[in-house]
Amino acid sequence: MLKLKEIVIGTYNSNKKSEIREILNGIPVRLLDLDDFENPPDIIEDGNAFEDNAIKKALELAGFCQMCVMADDSGLEIDALDKRPGVLSSRYCGEDTGYEEKCLRLLEELKGVPFKKRTARFRCAIALAEPGRLQFVVKASCEGIISAEPRGDKGFGYDPVFYVPEYELTMAELGSEVKNRISHRALALELFKTNLMELV
Repeated sequence: MLKLKEIVIGTYNSNKKSEIREILNGIPVRLLDLDDFENPPDIIEDGNAFEDNAIKKALELAGFCQMCVMADDSGLEIDALDKRPGVLSSRYCGEDTGYEEKCLRLLEELKGVPFKKRTARFRCAIALAEPGRLQFVVKASCEGIISAEPRGDKGFGYDPVFYVPEYELTMAELGSEVKNRISHRALALELFKTNLMELV
């Protein structure tokens, strides 16, 4: 059995890194950063599912770092848009387009769609790999509705337009204490933590 002491967080997204570190705080493993390595590769996310991209990133980065790497892929599915933007969430409207513009474009696409038919979910898959071998992958989701307008400034990505009926607030209005308990990434990280503890 693999005995883990260190894991590299396989993302350049500072918001994701902060969430991961906060939620995994207290695990008996040291979390490293891709910034600790010289010229890590950019991985092309060409999978058809979040799980495919998470596994690909974890395996390729583990091979590069020669260490265990955790990598995630996540995004937004909107039922009225045939599950778009899905795995293309970060590239919706172009990779260089900011999320404020992405959110406004989504709202434009949903113009005229009744509130109850704007159902959506955030999905997240997280994979852990060592060089040449996948250890495990976990998946989770969070259900919601796309709001009529962006609200809140406490989140990132599509959080300002993702309304959580249980709290009657968007994800960007909830704040990290609640978000880090109910979000797709939080739920996936709890599963990740459970699986991880069997390896340390």
